[in-house]
Amino acid sequence: MHFPDFDAQEFLREYWQKKPLLIRNPWAEWRNPAEPDELAGLACEEGVESRLVTGGETLTLEHGPLEDDRFGALGTAPWTLLVQAVDHHIPAVADLIEPFRFIPNWRIDDVMVSYATDNGGVGAHFDQYDVFLIQGLGRRRWELGDPCNEQTALLPHEDLRLLAEFEPREEWVLEPGDILYVPPGIAHRGTAIGDDCMTYSVGFRAPSRRELIEEWTEDLLGEMSEDDRFGDPDLEMQPNPGEISAQTLSRLHQMVAEKLNDQDRFARWFGKYATTPKPSALDWRPEHAITPEEVSIALQSGTTLVRNPASRFAFVQQETESLLLYVDGEAIECSGEAAVFARTLCASPLVETTLSSATTQPARDLILSLVNRGCIAFEEPEN
Repeated sequence: MHFPDFDAQEFLREYWQKKPLLIRNPWAEWRNPAEPDELAGLACEEGVESRLVTGGETLTLEHGPLEDDRFGALGTAPWTLLVQAVDHHIPAVADLIEPFRFIPNWRIDDVMVSYATDNGGVGAHFDQYDVFLIQGLGRRRWELGDPCNEQTALLPHEDLRLLAEFEPREEWVLEPGDILYVPPGIAHRGTAIGDDCMTYSVGFRAPSRRELIEEWTEDLLGEMSEDDRFGDPDLEMQPNPGEISAQTLSRLHQMVAEKLNDQDRFARWFGKYATTPKPSALDWRPEHAITPEEVSIALQSGTTLVRNPASRFAFVQQETESLLLYVDGEAIECSGEAAVFARTLCASPLVETTLSSATTQPARDLILSLVNRGCIAFEEPEN
């Protein structure tokens, strides 16, 4: 799915992480992909991350799972329900990600869906990631303010990061199908106009420097030995024994730097880190492990392979004919036809198995492994 009049290259050049952009209904035909009752049902399930924000001037946050009768007890005051990773549960919501595939897969997080009653919202705030806000049902007023950072004053609130001061600079009312792109750090506030207001937030991950250093060094430490120690067999007398010499400091720094600066090792680690799924990822593993013969039969019938919407796929190119395929935090070495198929699998959530690269033995072995791990599945034929 692509927007016919949307120039992705221009967007990346002029707007991505630079300034907001309002896109009036670019869909060929907009259809709201989830019903309010479906969202409420997900919010009541264990393992689904959900939040309920209630109140007008003073907001209160309640974490799910919610009781079935919670919504009937809310009364007439404004409220907003937010449910994370709805794309993992409703295929039509997962389809909303497809127009934004010009952003690398590893950056895509999930689709959060909100439902709000009249005047409902979560207050003025800012996010540390990019987001496309798609209006699904009803209307919502979006007000955008100034750029924010870690020094920006926040209200004292136990659960919500609300801005202490907010002055709107731009304002739009979004109708169903409209999209608003908001870069990281831009203050914004969304307010429902009328009941049955649904918004789909396609969010993107942006690891912090602290997070990268912490996770990368933790991974390195896991394979280091206590026997790998500093040595100075060429030690010489120095005028003052209290001095830590420049030569010593250089050698100690090199001990650390040569590990941290191993780019190949970092690439192998980052592929696993970037594709680690959410804790609530869907379990698509078959009840009984499929066999190579069953894979061959399915491929001969020309079936379609479907990626688990909760699985993360990415690859790092190595030599000309080989790559490392990363799926849900694990690395798989692929070469030749398997590498060709792996690229296709990373590029689209649906893969036609009539492709020649999908029918080779290396590709079949890869399909067998991924199906039994629950990362992909054969599409069920329509009745």
